[in-house]
Amino acid sequence: MIKDLEAAIGYRFHNITLLQNALTHSSYANERWHNSLRSNERLEFLGDSILGMVVAEHLYRNFPDRPEGELTRMRADMVCETSLAKVAAKVDLGKHLLLGHGEEQGGGRNRASILADAMESVIAASFLDGGMAAAEGIILRFILTNVPSERLQNQDYKTALQELVQQKKNQQLSYTLVGEDGPDHDKQFFVEVFLNGKVVGKGAGSSKKRAEQDAARAAMEQLFPEK
Repeated sequence: MIKDLEAAIGYRFHNITLLQNALTHSSYANERWHNSLRSNERLEFLGDSILGMVVAEHLYRNFPDRPEGELTRMRADMVCETSLAKVAAKVDLGKHLLLGHGEEQGGGRNRASILADAMESVIAASFLDGGMAAAEGIILRFILTNVPSERLQNQDYKTALQELVQQKKNQQLSYTLVGEDGPDHDKQFFVEVFLNGKVVGKGAGSSKKRAEQDAARAAMEQLFPEK
């Protein structure tokens, strides 16, 4: 089974334990060992940074005429949850995941947030196993093949909102976590975005980062409906 995944991503692990760790969701780790540190969450943290750096370097080198703000939005589009979930589906990552009973019954194998996080974890695992060349190989084969040229598919709403707000002087934009709900393996975060001390958008998501993006989207729809 796991060899099928190695074939799909085009990389064979020397230490297969790293790949198994990348496939271990927190619900499974908590259920089996009562220890979330044995899940893929730490790998996800590392993979997010590796992915962002590799994509940023690629965009910097290949789009010399694009300004910083546009490069930021391009990178965000390529590494967002939707894009990573599509890559995970392409390599059939979902069927290899280790999930707890509740997450399994709740359709976790097809949940975009879980697939995206697992994809980042696999990238980190390949880096730890084979160095940057291994991680870059996976990123090149599956993520850098779909560089947005003109219209962005999954906009970085936080960056876009910041740029629009800054068109006026002395504008203060901030995000506040106002609540969270659900078990650790399926938690929802709730965020409000403030402009000059006034709530202009509310959002929810499976992580603080995603909740902030959702809040920024809501704020843009309210403040700049023509955008």
